Amino acid sequence: MPLIDALTREQVWRGLKQKAENPLLFVYALDDFKVLARGPDSIARELRFGQVRIRDRITFMPPDRLRQDIEPAGDIPGASLLMTIESPAPEQLFVRFEYETRPRAGAAPADDMLEGFVKQAYLEADKDAIRTIRRLVAEGRL
Repeated sequence: MPLIDALTREQVWRGLKQKAENPLLFVYALDDFKVLARGPDSIARELRFGQVRIRDRITFMPPDRLRQDIEPAGDIPGASLLMTIESPAPEQLFVRFEYETRPRAGAAPADDMLEGFVKQAYLEADKDAIRTIRRLVAEGRL
């Protein structure tokens, strides 16, 4: 898009790391979070959405990948998200978001309508993440 300022790979990387370090800036329905453990290349967190608590681990794979592994919790199945910064050609940069869900044992398969809603929610969350990165860059915070 010619009217949008280009981001650098480093700005996008810092933005994706910021999404892991401070998800309150990126996830609108999130009430709170806490860091449970921190390693040289990962962070374990607990995210609170009202009464629901979700635990996950973010693994950093610099300079272009982050992996989020979400633990199953109650009715919420486990899932993984791989975020990869790609540059297929000079002056082109995008982030690929790849999701994998793991249904609970014995759970009924999701119907097509529910699956469509989930996919749309993922797509909107991904767009919001990039918009937030752009805003943080414009504000000089990345």
